[in-house]
Amino acid sequence: MSKKDKLIERFRSIPNDFTYSETVVLLRNFGYEEDSNDGSRRSFVHSETKHVIYLHEPHPGSIMKKYQLRDIYQILKEQGYL
Repeated sequence: MSKKDKLIERFRSIPNDFTYSETVVLLRNFGYEEDSNDGSRRSFVHSETKHVIYLHEPHPGSIMKKYQLRDIYQILKEQGYL
């Protein structure tokens, strides 16, 4: 199993310790690129479809909230990536 597949499987389980950097790698694997924004708000734009995912980068830590992971999961499923 590749690193990409392992990351996707880990993400699907909606773990308590999924980090922002793992989220960035996951979204890049599906063709999303981070767009620069002010503050902690981040947008990820798909290179082909121009679909946008908005997130808040967690701070002071780097652990993503479960509701954010569930939202991302639902979006990726609706877009046909999962």
